[in-house]
Amino acid sequence: MTTHAEPATEPPVSEAADTDDEVTTDPGWFRKAVVYQIYPRSFADSNGDGIGDLPGIISKLDYLQKLGVDVVWLSPIYMSPQDDNGYDISNYRDVDPLFGTLADLKKLTDGLHSRGMKLVMDLVVNHTSDEHPWFVESRSSKDNPKRDWYWWRPPRENPEAGPGASAEPNNWGSAFSGPAWEFDQVTGEYYLHLFSRKQPDLNWENPEVRAAVYEMMNWWLDRGVDGFRMDVINFISKDTSLPDGLKAEGMLFGDGSPHFMSGPRIHEFLHEMHLEVFTGRDKPLLTVGEMPGVTVEDAVLFTDPARREVDMVFQFEHVALDQEDGNKWRPRKLRLTDLKQSLGRWQEGLAGRGWNSLYWGNHDQARAVSRFGDDGQYRELSAKMLAGILHLHRGTPYVYQGEELGMTNMSFGAISDYRDIEVLNHHREATTHLGHTDAEVLAALAPLNRDNARTPVQWDASRHGGFTTGAPWIAVNPNTSHVNAAEQVDNPDSVFSFYRQVIALRHSEPVVADGDFTMLLPDDEHVYAFRRSLLGPASESGAGATPGVQLLVLGNFSGEDRTVELDGGGWGDAEAGAAELELGHYPAELVLGNYPHDGAGTHDAVTLRPWELKVFRRQHNN
Repeated sequence: MTTHAEPATEPPVSEAADTDDEVTTDPGWFRKAVVYQIYPRSFADSNGDGIGDLPGIISKLDYLQKLGVDVVWLSPIYMSPQDDNGYDISNYRDVDPLFGTLADLKKLTDGLHSRGMKLVMDLVVNHTSDEHPWFVESRSSKDNPKRDWYWWRPPRENPEAGPGASAEPNNWGSAFSGPAWEFDQVTGEYYLHLFSRKQPDLNWENPEVRAAVYEMMNWWLDRGVDGFRMDVINFISKDTSLPDGLKAEGMLFGDGSPHFMSGPRIHEFLHEMHLEVFTGRDKPLLTVGEMPGVTVEDAVLFTDPARREVDMVFQFEHVALDQEDGNKWRPRKLRLTDLKQSLGRWQEGLAGRGWNSLYWGNHDQARAVSRFGDDGQYRELSAKMLAGILHLHRGTPYVYQGEELGMTNMSFGAISDYRDIEVLNHHREATTHLGHTDAEVLAALAPLNRDNARTPVQWDASRHGGFTTGAPWIAVNPNTSHVNAAEQVDNPDSVFSFYRQVIALRHSEPVVADGDFTMLLPDDEHVYAFRRSLLGPASESGAGATPGVQLLVLGNFSGEDRTVELDGGGWGDAEAGAAELELGHYPAELVLGNYPHDGAGTHDAVTLRPWELKVFRRQHNN
């Protein structure tokens, strides 16, 4: 393919890998891996400017190594005007001075590799910044060679506004409020932006765009990066007719998502990317596709290894269950049965060929313990329980920075306390055009806004939580006085130490990575229960298979005692002893729990205390 790359600030470190041969390394290495996401501006600040940076991350590598994670996913650190905190990229091949330099990034990469960890970069190629040289050229004139690198359309007539009036090319709304189109005075046309007006969408129909993106990706892999988490990657293929979307009652704009989510050429584009970038490289790499609106059926295709598209997807179904009609500004109480039905369906649907990404939170979601647990009396217990439930599903688990400490949502008092463009734009639209009061909007924003996850990591109990010696870009949660890393790292009963146990169990127990998944008690509104099973290998004598392994995972999602009946699911003839359940011929031992074990239970029931997790292991006949 012909390539049209942006100017490199530094030449590649090495030549591209030979792409004639398939990868020779273990393609399933990520099944046992745990990924840790770093949101750089909120992780650790080394120079006192109030913004986290690469040297700050480097100073915490021993912390990450102690936690036991295998991969670090770094949210964008590229050159950017920071309209959307780095997800608006103006130069893909340089580090923004806010965060450091390419030399700092090389030091970080080497530091991770020397500790046995990999580095995954956030890749944002559905759109660029409007300050990227590609877009600067594109908007300069209608006949510029890069005009077709973005989605440009002329105004359409708008008879409702009067004779000669014009309007946007279609009625789509932006994810950050307002229309998805911005008028450009220079050329008299509109450009498409599914997010901020400073984030124009790239036109992936143009092969020159795809070639330039692939060349840039190869450049990063040649520098030692171990893969990419690809932001809204299923938006890159759009219905080229860009038709109007359905407009729901009370909404200002139409829903264009059916015309750009998992569009007509998405599988073609991702397969081409795999061939042009990943095929033939001689080290294990990771490709993760963030895919809003993706279905289980599509995810099977995206993650089937034989199709060579991506290793796993981020889906959003389970994090929309506590919202009315998928609207995060209309929160509702989560029903545990809905959560089990959703996660169970994804477990079953991807069991044969695909692979799951497992997460409670990230930089776009509220804090896990505040959203799914109890961030008051039972903060530590529920944080531990959530870790065990999530990490023992089939898939690759993700830990978002501070989750391993049980960090909570922030209480923002006024709109001026917020920093997120999504929040600020929604507040303006809701109070100006939708008739809501400031108090109403602030109440709706509180539970699920993205700034909840973006408050700085709480390293100690000092001023600003040890994050910075200056004024932080966003306020530190006041509970850093008792929720912080310094108090937890060497405390064997802390949330941090429990995460270490859960991660170590995935590394040491093959059934966690490779076993089958069976949901139990699907109709119970308080207890989340499932079984993992892995067949034993055939015996060397040829007399048949050796016993396999099963895990029984029980989690109480409530602040009251709950009794779990052990009938059915192969756990029926259980007898509880001081430290084990007798299950027929094979004993079951408690291998993980968030309370001191008290042996409570009978031959057919176990009582779970508030927010208690119990994980039993046994051998079983194949």
